[in-house]
Amino acid sequence: MEINATLIGQMIAFSIFVWFTMKFVWPALQKAMRARQESISDGLAAAERGRRDLEQAEGKTTEMLQEARSKANEILEQANKRSNELIEEAREAARKEGERQFAQMQAQIEQELNQVKRELRDQVVTLAITGATRVLEREVDAKAHNDLLEDLAKQL
Repeated sequence: MEINATLIGQMIAFSIFVWFTMKFVWPALQKAMRARQESISDGLAAAERGRRDLEQAEGKTTEMLQEARSKANEILEQANKRSNELIEEAREAARKEGERQFAQMQAQIEQELNQVKRELRDQVVTLAITGATRVLEREVDAKAHNDLLEDLAKQL
């Protein structure tokens, strides 16, 4: 193998190329690679934070969902309790109204009964007076007949 000027020229050119590359190109490439490496590590860290945040959010969501279900059940319970109370109040009001109407009807019946009794007494008195008049027309002892009519009126 012969070493000639071409080979030495190529070695010098290659050396200058390597020196130029090491001096000007390589630092820029390293800087770009470091920046890329940092952005990748930042992206991985952000992804990890995002995963943790997602897990926390899922935990909070589950907790909020359980709380919402609990509140919904509580509201349903209160609604059922209130509806039962309203039903009981309505029953009580209906019972009281029925009792009031029953008492009113009893009073009305009592009133009508008293009125019928009065009318019956009046008719009996009228009959008694008519009977007494007939008796008096036949017999003149008014005092004895009057006592008899008073006793009859008292008995009625």
